[in-house]
Amino acid sequence: MNPSQIIVIVSTVICFVEGGFNRCFQCRSRGELGSCKDPFVHNNASALTEEVGVKTVPCTSGWCGKILDRGSNAFKDEEYGSATERLCLQRGPNDNEERCAQTIWSHSKVFMCFCQGDLCNGSSNVTPSAAMISSIFSLLLMLSLRQ
Repeated sequence: MNPSQIIVIVSTVICFVEGGFNRCFQCRSRGELGSCKDPFVHNNASALTEEVGVKTVPCTSGWCGKILDRGSNAFKDEEYGSATERLCLQRGPNDNEERCAQTIWSHSKVFMCFCQGDLCNGSSNVTPSAAMISSIFSLLLMLSLRQ
């Protein structure tokens, strides 16, 4: 086996393992109250031992999400404010691209972020997963070995 084949195999294993053991933050906050809104101050699972309403859950799909729902009723917006929800998604987007965009969720227009990686939905923006970084690194290494 040559080095480039080994690199491809290792990268593939990392992609499958990462998806199998990912966790996502799970919580929901409305308005200024609650611990789920941005800025999200929980950077890791160990900081959640005392936090009510925020937990980490295993995510077999490997895709986490964050939903910002402004609400459809102006009266409710003033009364309750917008809602933030973090969750594990049953599946990722059809094109397997991490991103944030306006979409329809439970018959409401919301702003939603999709990300792949362990506890990736804790940040206020989507960051590349370890599998994506590993794949890019492997590709660059294979290209350099060919020269």
